[in-house]
Amino acid sequence: MSRIDEVFETLTYLEKEKGEGVSATDIASILETDRSNISRYLNILYRKGKLEKIDGRPVLYKSIKDNNKKIYDKNVHLVDTNNSLDKMVGSAQSLDVPIQKAKAAIMYPPKGLHTLLLGETGVGKSMFAELMYQFAIESKTISGDAPFIKFNCADYVDNPNLLNAQIFGVKKGAYTGAHKDKEGLLTQANNGFIFLDEIHRLPPQGQEMLFTYIDNGFFRPLGETEKVVYVDVRIIAATTENPNSHLLKTFTRRIPMIITLPPIRERTLYERYMLIENFIKEESRRIGKSIYINKNSIISYLLYDCPNNIGQLKSDIQLACAKAFLKYKSGDEDYIFINQGDLPNHVRKGILQINEYRDEVDELLNSTYDILKFNQYEEPPLPLNINIDDETSDFYTVIEKKFESLKKSGMNEQDINEIMNVDIESHFKKYIGYIYRRYDKSKISKVVDEEILQVVEEILLLAQKYLEKEFDEKIYFGLSLHLERSIERIKNGEKIYNPRLNFIRINYEQEFLFAMKIAKIIDNKFCIETPVDEIGYLAMFFATDSNKMDKETNTKVGIVVVMHGRSTASSMVEVANSLIGVEHAVALDMPLSMKPKIMYELTKEKVQQIDEGKGVIMLVDMGSLTTFGDMIWEETGIEVRTIERASTPIVLEVLRKAVMGYNLDEIIEVLDENSFHREDMLIDKVNKNVIITACFSGDGASKKLQSILNSTLLNKNIDIMTINIIDEEKVETRLHRLSRQYNIIAIISTVHIDIEHIPYISAIEILHGKGIEKLQQIIDEESMYLKISESLTEHLTSIDGEEITKDIKYLIHILENRLEIEVISDVKMGIILHISFLVDNILNGISPRSFENLDVYRDSYWREMNIIKESFAFIEQKYEVFLGEDELAYILKLFLLNQISV
Repeated sequence: MSRIDEVFETLTYLEKEKGEGVSATDIASILETDRSNISRYLNILYRKGKLEKIDGRPVLYKSIKDNNKKIYDKNVHLVDTNNSLDKMVGSAQSLDVPIQKAKAAIMYPPKGLHTLLLGETGVGKSMFAELMYQFAIESKTISGDAPFIKFNCADYVDNPNLLNAQIFGVKKGAYTGAHKDKEGLLTQANNGFIFLDEIHRLPPQGQEMLFTYIDNGFFRPLGETEKVVYVDVRIIAATTENPNSHLLKTFTRRIPMIITLPPIRERTLYERYMLIENFIKEESRRIGKSIYINKNSIISYLLYDCPNNIGQLKSDIQLACAKAFLKYKSGDEDYIFINQGDLPNHVRKGILQINEYRDEVDELLNSTYDILKFNQYEEPPLPLNINIDDETSDFYTVIEKKFESLKKSGMNEQDINEIMNVDIESHFKKYIGYIYRRYDKSKISKVVDEEILQVVEEILLLAQKYLEKEFDEKIYFGLSLHLERSIERIKNGEKIYNPRLNFIRINYEQEFLFAMKIAKIIDNKFCIETPVDEIGYLAMFFATDSNKMDKETNTKVGIVVVMHGRSTASSMVEVANSLIGVEHAVALDMPLSMKPKIMYELTKEKVQQIDEGKGVIMLVDMGSLTTFGDMIWEETGIEVRTIERASTPIVLEVLRKAVMGYNLDEIIEVLDENSFHREDMLIDKVNKNVIITACFSGDGASKKLQSILNSTLLNKNIDIMTINIIDEEKVETRLHRLSRQYNIIAIISTVHIDIEHIPYISAIEILHGKGIEKLQQIIDEESMYLKISESLTEHLTSIDGEEITKDIKYLIHILENRLEIEVISDVKMGIILHISFLVDNILNGISPRSFENLDVYRDSYWREMNIIKESFAFIEQKYEVFLGEDELAYILKLFLLNQISV
């Protein structure tokens, strides 16, 4: 007997004794098991229609007395309602009418009614037909060995003669290829059932032959002109066609019983859940092992758009089970566990509809399941979380029960810790909040010993002084009740387990040290020895921000979604805010007709409005929007991170992290693991050319310089970025960061900024016009560098042309500064080509040439030779080559002979 049957049997036994409803506690005391487990079995029996529930304290349950009643019909057959049709998921709900019609079609005297099943692809027409056949056997309408023949008319749609011959049989010579008489399926189904799927594919001749049989009870095989065949067959036909279509009007007129099966979208969530449970159990039976699935995956299956109905649902579940089984067999998992990553993409999207169905889902899943266990045996899924509202549960019991449930499921301790660590801290905060709502100060002394209350007050006074933070009544109540139970457990020798002990010790170091100190006070006061796991729990009380639990007054990272289109961003933000239950993310929609410059100003203004001091994450789709974040950061000083190609799930994840209090780096770190963050994508992207203009405010002279450059520069594919100057060190740090994301062509500033590898032009030079010429020369050189790198890529064999060009460009700039010379622009091209091929040749084993009179040249230019050696060090190190003094002398000579005196 399964556990659920044992619970039901115990309830009916107690009913006889009590004469009234039975509670979960009553049954638990007899079966000597946990009340919460019994409660779950009772709820499953209630949902299956076997019990009625009487609301109150406690909730009582009564069996439904006529649950196994018999029906007496005109044919004097006793029909057990516990039959194949009534066992279908939804038999008392969406399938109630179809099942009653099916029973009537089977039982109708004298020999039942032919039936036409209507419904979309995948609603279960084939299964329904088989269950009608099973019901006919169970009701003794047909014998137990009566045949059931299945045939899909679509299999022979391209050959009408062969299709008709398959159903009705054929006489030799009826058509080319009919070499002998052949019996049809209709004859083979005599005294039983034939199921004709996709009946609308039957050709006109076949339809007339079928209607002849329906009207007269006989038919002629194909090609037969004299003999007729009499059979006793009940026809169940099925089609996906609209019954009002011209094609089906004849069928609906000639077949008396029409049954429509509903699509899955019209069935209740409970029915869908039962289908999911049955399909996972089928896979468990096939594999021979239990299957675990997390709550979010169940929710996704419950809510996703499933256009191909039950058939698709089954296939999508099989796919996830197969992926989980593969992980198990490859050794990545010690058990078969389905998570969101195993689900097909279209299924995962189902969870985005949770807000619309939250109440139904919470009621269905009891709102507490973390992971469910399904196996081939008749028992309910195993919930691995505990309801905090259970009056018998304390914080330890919650953790302990969850741990034991996972342990019994076969998981090892490391896996258990990983699962429990996901939500234990949030559960801890809920625990404190729940205790605070449940008790007031006048009541706390009635449930907690006065001595413990005094110790807690002393502890919190010491904590306030030691940790320099305030502790309110929430912590007072929570710690009091917690300490009451922990002291009792320690005295009784009960084990205390803290799965987050190491995390607490590392991340809450001060609180943990303080908890060790007060543990000695507790030990001396109550003559106990506090275990280290309990010290970890105490530290969590001192680390908890109770004000944050009550109301999120702390600042958060701002979230702005900016997308092309009239409502793309708004739709994403509406979904994300609704699902999280906040109004934190904001949206900016960019009509395709809007100029990027206008959108940039609107975005900058919005970022300034929403920034709370922790920075802003900007989620965008593509194009010019991807550059806004860094420009806003530099102009306003507000740290802005950009996430490209954002989707609703990404917006949802970012918003969730922001609301939970994650900082910018923590949010980006999580997204980086999934390659969401823009900086990950920059690695394989050609850096955009930018010119930096800078002044003290970032809004005065830099803006004027930006305007001048926009109107005078010939190359319009260069962005002008403005920044403010606070101090030299910060500017240098920011420019180094920007240089990893952009190709900074030059810096133009009101004050000198000395960044060795970036050309500097003063604002005065720009205003006088000379700087524009200098800048244009730099831009022309950039164009030259680009062309050289593209050419070198085709010729170099051991190094990357683009990479070596960037490095030599940087090297030329350094040497010009250190040697205090300016090299002719055209010569720079020759220098790049020379050094590139030199490095490539050395890597390919070709020895460098000798420099004539090297000693004399070195003595004459010893200072310059030292500079060039030092400057080339990074090239030698990066490409693992040794150039030698001969080649360095040649390169120095190139520079000195082609200089423009400065």
